[in-house]
Amino acid sequence: MTDQNRAKVTIDSEFKIGEIDNRLYGSFIEHLGRAVYGGIYELDHPTSTEQGFRQDVLDLVRELQVPIVRYPGGNMVSAYNWEDGVGPIAERPKKLELAWRVIEPNYVGTNEFADWAKLANTEVMMAVNLGTRGIDAARNLLEYCNHPGGSYWSDLRKSHGYKDPHSIKTWCLGNEMDGPWQVGHKTADEYGRLALETAKAMRLVDPTIELVACGSSNANMPTFPEWEATILDHTYEEVDYLSLHQYYGNRSGDSANYLAKTLEMDQFIKTVVATCDYIKAKKRSKKTMFLSFDEWNVWFHSNQADQEIEPWGIAPPQLEDVYTFEDALLVGSILMTLVRHADRVKMACMAQLVNVIAPIMTETGGRAWKQTIFYPYMHVSVFGRGTSLQPVVSSPKYDSKDFTDIPYLDSAVVWNEENEELTVFLLNRHLNEPLDVSIDVRSFSSYQLNEHIVLENNDLKAVNTVQHEAVRPHSNGGASLDEGMIHAQLPKASWHVIRLGAKRS
Repeated sequence: MTDQNRAKVTIDSEFKIGEIDNRLYGSFIEHLGRAVYGGIYELDHPTSTEQGFRQDVLDLVRELQVPIVRYPGGNMVSAYNWEDGVGPIAERPKKLELAWRVIEPNYVGTNEFADWAKLANTEVMMAVNLGTRGIDAARNLLEYCNHPGGSYWSDLRKSHGYKDPHSIKTWCLGNEMDGPWQVGHKTADEYGRLALETAKAMRLVDPTIELVACGSSNANMPTFPEWEATILDHTYEEVDYLSLHQYYGNRSGDSANYLAKTLEMDQFIKTVVATCDYIKAKKRSKKTMFLSFDEWNVWFHSNQADQEIEPWGIAPPQLEDVYTFEDALLVGSILMTLVRHADRVKMACMAQLVNVIAPIMTETGGRAWKQTIFYPYMHVSVFGRGTSLQPVVSSPKYDSKDFTDIPYLDSAVVWNEENEELTVFLLNRHLNEPLDVSIDVRSFSSYQLNEHIVLENNDLKAVNTVQHEAVRPHSNGGASLDEGMIHAQLPKASWHVIRLGAKRS
């Protein structure tokens, strides 16, 4: 084994990045494609609850331990009238949904989604329409959801069968308002002023809520990061989080370059943090702005198929990317990047959860199954709770078309002190060679090696289908622990979870 195939990681309990907010592992359900209708909701499905929620999908969502789900959009929210989705289902209007050019039947709305979230053991991150609407609709929706009673909107909720308030804590002030594709697109000053006044009104209704202002739709927007600076100039003292969105793809088929795209994500986060801190300094504020990376995923496989879908159908198969093994590797790297920024990124949402660029897929009337990306998402969500530690890494590197000095080894470390568990997440980016890794864990001398999970496949383009799961993890990784040193060989292009825990007598 040459030095080009050796890497070293040092882990110490004192190297703390920050506490991980469990909401870092959130997801997203938009009224788009088959995410709702045929995804979480299918009235006639054999497993469905009385309300029409698919139990097989709920089981998989619970397996992921998703802590929060953003709803109802997305682009869809920017022309959505929330009142269309409450009250007797038979009386709800069918509307033209402009963002994705479909018919929205409104069978599922605010109350139904709150019910689903309880069944899924998750919280709701509610988005308000700041595209075609504004302050009034936002504060009315908040009153409907959170006020206990005795007012028009709260009593209307009660008349709809919901005596107790939903008590939704986290609210998004619109969606991607910098995007010209957005219904009601605004300049930074226009949005900043509207977001400020909406935030002030909403806090008068419920001072306990947390608010997320729209950052740039992606790091390649021509207004980035000036957009962030302008809207924070308006909203800094009234909001709690700034959003980031980014999607990745491998249209060129360059896998080495593709697996390095989290270097770009890392820089995106650092730039937004720097912009937030500039506004903090400018305003002489004592408040630190946190980030909500509330849309992220791989999205490119379905682009051509989506162009061929006729408009104005109900729940057509939009954005149904079929994910490959290499997509799963990148998703693991994305999650590790978020963990390494846990001091500032407190919430994040894989977009989306079911059928639409999602880890879970369904057949209408049939089975639900796990895409390749399900597994790294599950691993980091389940085992990534606690304190993010900064690994000190020495790794061979490579260059690609868009990046230089890319470490073959990508890593993140989470210490759950309360449960006495240490988890090391690792990715070998090398497409052709294994990587021999030594991990110094002498700071955890009372811990033993409990498990080494591996996700590997010789075919980077392998996919999972309802008939066959070609990509699935195993626990035969072969890592060993001796005198505070872990030794592990990581096969080419592979994802790893090494779990340690306190020795039990």
